[in-house]
Amino acid sequence: MQLSTAPTVGRRRRGNPDSQGLLGVLSVCATLLQLCAGCPSECVCNSLEANCSGRSLVSVPALTSLPGGTHTLLLANNRLSSLHVSAFANLSTLETLDLSNNYLDNLPSRLFRELSNLSDLSLRNNSLTVLDRELFRGLTLLRRLDLSLNGLATVPLGLLDVLQGLTWLSLAGNRLHALERATFEPLVNLQHLELGMNPWECDCNLRDFKHWMEWLIYRGGYVDAVECTLPKDLRGRDIRGVPVEMFNYCLQLEDENGGGAGSTKSGSPPCFRGTTAPSSEGAVVRTEAELPDCVKHRYRPVSVRRAIGTVVIAGVVCGIVCIMMVAAAAYGCIYASLMAKYQRELKKRQPLMGDGEADGDQEEKHISSVA
Repeated sequence: MQLSTAPTVGRRRRGNPDSQGLLGVLSVCATLLQLCAGCPSECVCNSLEANCSGRSLVSVPALTSLPGGTHTLLLANNRLSSLHVSAFANLSTLETLDLSNNYLDNLPSRLFRELSNLSDLSLRNNSLTVLDRELFRGLTLLRRLDLSLNGLATVPLGLLDVLQGLTWLSLAGNRLHALERATFEPLVNLQHLELGMNPWECDCNLRDFKHWMEWLIYRGGYVDAVECTLPKDLRGRDIRGVPVEMFNYCLQLEDENGGGAGSTKSGSPPCFRGTTAPSSEGAVVRTEAELPDCVKHRYRPVSVRRAIGTVVIAGVVCGIVCIMMVAAAAYGCIYASLMAKYQRELKKRQPLMGDGEADGDQEEKHISSVA
């Protein structure tokens, strides 16, 4: 009995490691099954990323079953032309969303409202021509936004108001000819701005935005080349190198046309095209953020270049005036000293001249008495 028992016990002891390894393999398989069960068939998923790129998708797959904790969703290089307003619902863990290289031409309002943790959004190389001003509501943590290679002709006022943490923005390769300064003022943390490959018209409509670009560069930001297409005498030139004095005629036009609050578009050249000053009734209803830049006076930055030039000129003029005053004072002191010396000399000579005249009189009196 003892001989038959020993081998049995030995076999049981050798079987324990095998059973533990089997349990580990089963647990890994169970985890993989859970991931595969929650991943759309059109995508490849892991614990952090769902890659649905290059699948020729014409609609967004069901994303509600994505593995919990997914941080990155890639939908690039597909054939998406539209998105449902709830396409990204219940995906609050997303930090990166790539929709580049598709055919998107219209995005519903507040499409990204539930992506509260999104930090990187790419809409590069689509067919976007208009952006709803409520599109980015909820993206308070967004740091990087790529809107390049689309057909955007305008950037709506208020579109970027909620993106105060944005540090990188690309609007290159669109149809932009002018931008409003007030649209970009909320971007207090912006450090990198791409604006190349746009048909910029370097006239009064771009003057105030030029001032804002100069301020961004002055505080250490980067702006790429903004080449003018109009007017002809500025074609091919970078507006950053165009002297601000070339826009002085805009101020004259404002004065002649009664520019300022309450003026129409034709009476205020620096206002953005397509914006008109609100009527008295509209001014009561609309908020300050909705007012055109020509009406809203809270943003009036002064050109840094003009300010520096004014300080230099004022310093030179003051220096010249001071030198002239010192020279005049020195001349006055020298003249007064010479006049005082001259007067002293005259006083010294007057008694001598008086004594000579007295002696002459006495001699005349003596001669007359002898006679």
